[in-house]
Amino acid sequence: MNIIWNPQEIEAQSMKIIESYLMDYDLSPIQKEVVKRVIHTTGDPKIISNIKFHPDAVRAGINALHQGRPIFTDVNMLKAGINRKKIGGFGGEVFCSIAEPEVGGKAQEWGITRAAAAMRSFGERLNGAVVAIGNAPTALFEVLDIIEKGIAQPALIIGTPVGFVGAAESKDMMVEKNLLPYITVTGTRGGSPIAVSMINALLYYKGEKIDG
Repeated sequence: MNIIWNPQEIEAQSMKIIESYLMDYDLSPIQKEVVKRVIHTTGDPKIISNIKFHPDAVRAGINALHQGRPIFTDVNMLKAGINRKKIGGFGGEVFCSIAEPEVGGKAQEWGITRAAAAMRSFGERLNGAVVAIGNAPTALFEVLDIIEKGIAQPALIIGTPVGFVGAAESKDMMVEKNLLPYITVTGTRGGSPIAVSMINALLYYKGEKIDG
C-alpha cells in the first residue's frame, strides 16, 4: 500500500476521484466545484442527487462575496470553518451571535431558539448578505419569515440544517417558496461542514464563467 503524505497531493487525488462521479450530471463549472467540495467533506458521492441549486445561486453568491458583503451564520462551528483570509481579502466579515448573552435573553422573551433569535436580531443586516445555516432548522424558518415580512432580502441562503426534527421541512419550505437564491441539501442530511464547504467553494472559485 502506497501512503500519500503530502496534503496537497491527497486533495488533488481526492478531487480527481470525485470528478469521475460527476460525469452523468449537468453542472456548471462553479456548481461542479461546490458539489465536489460537499462530496469531499462527506465522503458520500450519493449526496449529489440531494444537492439543489436555485438557478441564480452561484452568481448571486459569488457577486455578494466579491463585493465584500457579510456572511451571517447560525452557529460558531460554521463561522470557524469559513476561510477568513479569503473573505477578508474581499473586505467581508463573518458574524455569528448565538453565544451572545443578549441573544439568550431574547430567545427566552420571544419563546424561540437561540439560533432563531440570533437571526431575528440581525434583522435588516441580512439585506444583501450571504446567510449560511448549517445546524438549526429554526434559524432557517426564521430567515424565511424575515424575507416574507420584507425586513431583509439576503443575496443567497446556504441552508443545510441537519437532523430529524424540522430540518427536511425547513429546506423543503425554502425550495417551495423560492423567495431568493439558495443552495441546499434536501432531506435530513446536512450540517455545518457541508455549509462551510459550499461557502468556501464560492470563495475559492477562480473561473470566469458564472452561469448557474
